[in-house]
This record gives sequence, structure tokens and C-alpha cells, in this order.
Amino acid sequence: MADVSRARGDITGHPDVTEMRERYARMMDARDVVFLDGPVLLAGLYFAISPWVVHFASTSPNLMVHNLILGLAIALLGIGLTTAPRRMYSLCWTMAAIGVWMIISPWVVAGGPDAGMIWNNVVVGAITCLFGLVAAGMVMRKGRGET
Repeated sequence: MADVSRARGDITGHPDVTEMRERYARMMDARDVVFLDGPVLLAGLYFAISPWVVHFASTSPNLMVHNLILGLAIALLGIGLTTAPRRMYSLCWTMAAIGVWMIISPWVVAGGPDAGMIWNNVVVGAITCLFGLVAAGMVMRKGRGET
């Protein structure tokens, strides 16, 4: 039976030390967009509830449903960046494209939007686009364009 009760400070004699170091390096390397996880999630959740916050849920039901669906999609991207960052790298450009769509959507979806709808979608869309561009820039800088 092996003696594992004593703590040793040196693991260089461990047979899997090379594999453990490589795995640790891969794990830490995948977390370079970690600072975007929470803000993306919060932006998505706010966009989902924004029709009720800005009070246009009853005046523009099409834009209400649109914002709810896109907000939940952005929130899911934020959760995905947290749970599976390597798989979500390719969706950073999608987040930027969704942000651009959020900016122009009041005119396309609502037809005659009021100032609250416009400001809400333009500000949250610009923030989402910025988050997507920052994340995509980090991915490109790291040289990880593949999925």
C-alpha cells in the first residue's frame, strides 16, 4: 500500500506529471475570455426583461417577443462562455452580429418605434456588439480561430 498520508512538496517523481502540467496549461489557456462571462449574461438577461423595464411590452408585442428571445440567446452565450469556453470561441462573431441586429431591430420589427425602444436597443446592442468584438479579438490574438 502506498503512503499517501504525508504531504510532499515535490511532485517531479509522479509518473503523470507531464500530462498533468499539459492538462493544466490547456485548462488555463481556455479561460482568456473569463472577464466577459458575467457581463454578457447580464446584458442578455436585461435585454430579455427590457420590454417591461422600458414599458413597451404592451405597445409593441413584436419587439417584446424579439427582445425576449434575443436576450435569452445572449444569456445562453454568456453561460456557454463560462461552461465550455473553447467550444464557444467561434460564436464570438455571432454575438457581435446579434449586437448589430439589436441596434437596427426597432425599425425593422416595431415599424414605428418610440424613443425608449430605440435607446434601449441601441445601447444594449452596442454593448453586446462590443463584447463580441472584444472576445473575437482576444481569440484572434491568441491564434485560436478554430473551434
